[in-house]
Amino acid sequence: MKGMTWNHARGVDPLVAASARWAELGGAPIAWEARSLQDFEHYPLEDLARSFDLIVIDHPHVGQIVGQDCLVPFPDTAQLAETAAGSVGRSYESYHFDGRQWALPIDAAAQVQAYVPDRIAAPLGNWEEILSLARDGRLACPLRPPHALMTLFTLCGQLGGSPDSTGPRLFDPEIGGEAYARLLQLSALVGEQARTQDPIAVFEAMAAPKSRVAAAPFIYGYASYARDGFRPHRIAFADLAPLGPAGVAGSALGGTGIAVSALGAHVAEARRFASWVASGAVQGGLYAAAGGQPGHDRAWRDAQVNATTHDFYAETRATLEAAWLRPRHDGYMAFQVQASALLDDAILLRAPAAATIAALNQLSNSFASAALRK
Repeated sequence: MKGMTWNHARGVDPLVAASARWAELGGAPIAWEARSLQDFEHYPLEDLARSFDLIVIDHPHVGQIVGQDCLVPFPDTAQLAETAAGSVGRSYESYHFDGRQWALPIDAAAQVQAYVPDRIAAPLGNWEEILSLARDGRLACPLRPPHALMTLFTLCGQLGGSPDSTGPRLFDPEIGGEAYARLLQLSALVGEQARTQDPIAVFEAMAAPKSRVAAAPFIYGYASYARDGFRPHRIAFADLAPLGPAGVAGSALGGTGIAVSALGAHVAEARRFASWVASGAVQGGLYAAAGGQPGHDRAWRDAQVNATTHDFYAETRATLEAAWLRPRHDGYMAFQVQASALLDDAILLRAPAAATIAALNQLSNSFASAALRK
């Protein structure tokens, strides 16, 4: 069989290790390929389904999946029920659409905060501390599309008004406007390079020996960087700094799930592997040990798994449990691409808040309306 994942140790190493064990148990060998993070987020899923039996996906793709008929759903089984019961936050739910389960969570993530213990004593506690560190040139924030949009989503949630993923208006104008104003304020302080950085680029910069960057307050968590020896400087992780009435709630949910191609020649075997690798026993065992960031509660609560990552899971769990689920209708991914470009231009030009939020709402409504007409 052939599988496609994303090109980072967290995305590749645990699947390679799991596949080796699967083969030892008598399962079919699996050859994994990987794509860059940007390519992973935007490459046409139907094209991948023609070439691979197993595909690691983002949950906002599921509405498009239903429309393209390129993946097969998972049938109800005892193993599926175990995976659902052990899901961290809304990770399992995020791949459930139109009454069926299109992928199984193997990686759970949300925007949290990261800091370098060698350079700062504790995680940031409020907005003023965030700004103070940014003014001192010691703060980073990945704003490369789509990450500025993800941060806007998270800021809205923290300010008490997560975007409405089901209604005709995505952003509340008042809360969206305040969140955008804070994003503009932050972008002006972290520098122009932020618009070219994704989370991996920020982590690599933070972990470099001579870096001054001490924290990143809105960034998808990467347990790999919390391990001793992974990079010259270890990065620690914590829940979001509470900025408003919602506390740590409202982070934009991320993570990945494993899906099975409807166009491959090994559907039954691919389903068996996917169900096995998403199980609590594998997620809490060899998957975590091989550098994965599991989507199963068994791993997140495991003392040894936490010890090897300096409590990455325990320290960020509250944020992940309260994370916000992005829209998943057929058309959302196209909206995300266009909205990210719109927001990137707005940040560059320092466009006014009211006009920017109104434009994002208009764009969202057009894609959501088109999805309803299909």
